[in-house]
Amino acid sequence: MEFISVFDVFKIGVGPSSSHTLGPWKAGRRFLQSCKNAGYFITSARISVSLFGSLSLTGKGHATDLAVVMGLADHDPETVVTGDIPLIIDKIKLDQYLMFENIHITFSPDQNIKFEKEFLPHHANGMIFTIEKPNGDVFSETYYSIGGGFITWEGEDFTEMMNAPTHPYPIQNGIELLNYCKNSGYKISDIVMQNEQVERSDGEIHSRLLRIWEVMLDSIYVGCHTEGILPGGLKVNRRSNAIIKKLSTEPTNYTNPQEWIAYIRSLEPDFHQIMKWTGTFGIAVNEVNAAFGRVVTAPTNGSAGVIPAVLMYYLCFVNKKAGNAEIIQYLLTCGEIGSIFKKGSTISAAMGGCQAEIGVSSAMAAAGLAELMGGTPDQCTIAAEVAMEHHLGMTCDPIGGLVQVPCIERNSMGAIKAINAVAIALDRDPADVKVPLDNVIATMWETAQDMNRKYKETSEGGLATAVNIIDC
Repeated sequence: MEFISVFDVFKIGVGPSSSHTLGPWKAGRRFLQSCKNAGYFITSARISVSLFGSLSLTGKGHATDLAVVMGLADHDPETVVTGDIPLIIDKIKLDQYLMFENIHITFSPDQNIKFEKEFLPHHANGMIFTIEKPNGDVFSETYYSIGGGFITWEGEDFTEMMNAPTHPYPIQNGIELLNYCKNSGYKISDIVMQNEQVERSDGEIHSRLLRIWEVMLDSIYVGCHTEGILPGGLKVNRRSNAIIKKLSTEPTNYTNPQEWIAYIRSLEPDFHQIMKWTGTFGIAVNEVNAAFGRVVTAPTNGSAGVIPAVLMYYLCFVNKKAGNAEIIQYLLTCGEIGSIFKKGSTISAAMGGCQAEIGVSSAMAAAGLAELMGGTPDQCTIAAEVAMEHHLGMTCDPIGGLVQVPCIERNSMGAIKAINAVAIALDRDPADVKVPLDNVIATMWETAQDMNRKYKETSEGGLATAVNIIDC
């Protein structure tokens, strides 16, 4: 059984898409290593890339071509200065080569990245990387970006996975997770923590989770304090800053995200204002994502705003004394629910529509919040099920292939649905539940398979065709 760490679910990267940006970026970096190992790094060798299926159909809007360039230039998406990305791209386009250890590899992004209309057989997000020596020898690898920044490739060696350390609580589905909790008396976060401890110290687990939250919080903060128009042909105005200004009724003198949280905690908003704050947190993250900013896959970039928005709701309006312990507990629980969805269904919109992104993120956030609110493990999975149940069948139909409309607003909706799912779950007797979590996951996968391809991140149906980009 594959172990999926919370750090596999939550990845720090660059927007706008985990499957169409982060995945191809990672594939490009991995292909470089393969080329080096195969002895193809010689002067005047030429690299070319072909994008297939959803990567081709929405690749321009998702900046897939730019991500490929950044990957082949061997920049780390977690640490690269996002403001430098346009300069890096422009220089490679001008030079028409990549430099590795003083070796010039010929590469013209405009000429050597091809957008193919066909779909490769194993996944909707396929890509083929090729390098050719001057003597005509060719080496190529086929990659698939399978959602959430995960990649796989043809001929992948699974020996390392098979030899991975044994974890005390191997989890494939919801019922196994609940059985472990019942037999041990542990909360979901306790179970997840013990699995993580097999490969990392407590200190490393805590510091890495808090780093993930730091990036999440920073994306909320930056989004809520930035004005302007998002890049791309839709000319979408950033809205979170204007909303926050209306909600900030008192003088503000904060200078960083932590002081901002303290300021928000000092307010006394009514129910409507709390919901508006929470929804705006979700919008803010995905405005940053749409502007090629740094966000955390949760479990994808397109749904990056839901989980941090719900955690901000808890920290600012539910438990104003909460701190690092609650943040860690929440992320551990969210991460495990995300891994169960990935194992039992998909977190790729190109395979399952937006139910695989916003639906899964809402379910993850609901489970995490339910545990923070004192819910039992059963109630946490009920909350996850309720959140997903009411996202079933949601299409992925971005206008112009951009992760903006309807994607940004959906993060707000997903956060509010998660909170409502928790309210429902905490009042439920688990014995009365008719739809267990595993059943809704199976239903989600069945729905994904039945869904017409044009509604799965191709921009060939739904809002993407009902709304003409020229009219936006």
